[in-house]
Amino acid sequence: MFKQQKYTGVTPGKRWVPLMLGTLLYSSVFLSSLLIESAAATAATAEKTELKLGFIKLTDMAPLAVALEQGFFEDEGLFVELEAQANWKVLLDRVIDGQLDGAHMLTGQALAATVGIGTKAALQTAFVMDLNGNACTVSNNVWQQLQATLPKDATGKVQFPLHANTLQPVLNSFAEKGKKLQLAMVFPFSSHNYELRYWLAAAGIHPGFYAPDKGDNSGQLDAQVLISVTPPPQMPATLEAGTIDGYCVGEPWNQQAVARGLGVPVVTNEDIHRHMAEKIFGVSKSWAEKNPTTHLKLVKALIRAGHWLDQNNNQNRAAAAKLISQPFYVGADEKIIANSMTGIFEYSKGDVRKAPDFNVFFRYHATYPYYSDAIWYLSQMRRWGQISSAQTDAWYLQTAKQVFQPAIYQQAAMELIKEQKLTAADFPDFNVETGLRAAGVMPFIDGIAFDGRTPNQYLRQFALGNKD
Repeated sequence: MFKQQKYTGVTPGKRWVPLMLGTLLYSSVFLSSLLIESAAATAATAEKTELKLGFIKLTDMAPLAVALEQGFFEDEGLFVELEAQANWKVLLDRVIDGQLDGAHMLTGQALAATVGIGTKAALQTAFVMDLNGNACTVSNNVWQQLQATLPKDATGKVQFPLHANTLQPVLNSFAEKGKKLQLAMVFPFSSHNYELRYWLAAAGIHPGFYAPDKGDNSGQLDAQVLISVTPPPQMPATLEAGTIDGYCVGEPWNQQAVARGLGVPVVTNEDIHRHMAEKIFGVSKSWAEKNPTTHLKLVKALIRAGHWLDQNNNQNRAAAAKLISQPFYVGADEKIIANSMTGIFEYSKGDVRKAPDFNVFFRYHATYPYYSDAIWYLSQMRRWGQISSAQTDAWYLQTAKQVFQPAIYQQAAMELIKEQKLTAADFPDFNVETGLRAAGVMPFIDGIAFDGRTPNQYLRQFALGNKD
C-alpha cells in the first residue's frame, strides 16, 4: 500500500532515520522519472519545495507520515523531510526560528505564543490534524485504592468513563500522609493540561491557578492536586518510577501503560469534551506570508492524508498503524498503536472496548480550523490564570482569527474539488460557514454548553476558575 522505501541519496520525498547510536541515516522514496517530472512541474509555482517538518512521537502525527508515504506531498511538488523533535518546547522554538518550516503542533501552543504567554511569536494554522486522541491514566497504586468505590455494570465490569469524584478517597488518603496526588500532562498550553483540569474541576477538585503577574507559572496555586509537565514518550517510564501517580497524554502512551501493566486509563478526552481540535499543523506567520503557495500545497496534501485515514470506515487504519510504528515515526509496538487507531481501546489487560471515534482525522469536518475551537482554548487559559486579566468577547474572536486561517483551508479544498481528488460533500458548506460551531454541539462531561460567541458568559458558569 505504501511506496517502497530505498536508502538513496537522490529523491524528492525524504526523512531522517535515527539509529541506536544517534547516527542519522538518509531515507527516501524512490520515484519513477515520470513522477519526478510531474512533481517538478507542479512545484514550479511553490516558493519553497524542500521542506523540513517536525513532529512529536504520537499517533496523531499520522497525517504527516501518510502524506509523505502516499506521495501526497510529491503530488504538490513538495520534497518533505520529517524529523522527530525531543519535546514540544524544542519543536515550537524551531518553528519560530525557522529551523522547521512547519510542525505537528499543540493547538494551545500557537494561541499562547500569539498572545505572548511564555513565548511571544505570531503563529498560524490552516489545518487541524485530528480530533480527540487523549486519555488520562492512573497508576496501579491509585487504581487499587479506587477499586472498592468504582461504579460497575451488571456483569461486574467497571463503568467507564470515570468521573474525577472517584478520586476523592485517594486524595483523602494522600492528605492524611501530608501528600498530594502528582499528575502529569505534556505542556502548559496543551489540550492535555486543559482536559485534565476540566475533568478534575467538574468534580470540584481544584487543579490550581497560574499567576504570571506574581511570577508563579507552576499552575499549582491553591491546587488540591499537583500537575506538572512530562514529555509524552517519557510518561510510562515516569509512572513506573513512581514520580507521578497518573497522567494525561495522547496515544500510544496510555495503551503502552496497559500493555506494560503500569496503569489503567480512566477517561478519554472524547468523554471530557467531544470533537475539539487536538493537534494542528503550525507555521510561523512570517513563513506563511513568505510562502503562501507552498503553504497552500502543504494543506492540500494534509487534507488528502486526513481523508485517506478515515475513508471507508477507517479501512486504512491498520496500514497506518504499521507505518507509524516504525522507529523514525512513533516507534511503538504496532499492536499497541493499532488499538486506538482501529477503533478499540483497552482499559486494563483484556478489557477491550469499542472506541470508534477515539482518533478522528477527517470526518465531522475534523481538519477545518474552527474559530470556536481556538476560543475554547483561550477560555481555559483565562479560566486557570495563564491569561492574567479579563478580556472582551471580541478579543477572543480577534485572537482566534489571528491564528486560525480557514480561508487558506477553503482555497485548498476548492482546488482539491476542482482536481477531482475530493468532493464538495467532503467539506463544510463554505457559502454559509462562519467558523463558529453552534452552541452545545460539543458535549462536555459536566453538561455545561460552550458557545464560542460568548466566552465570558461561558466562564461564569463554572464553580472553579476565573469567571471573566
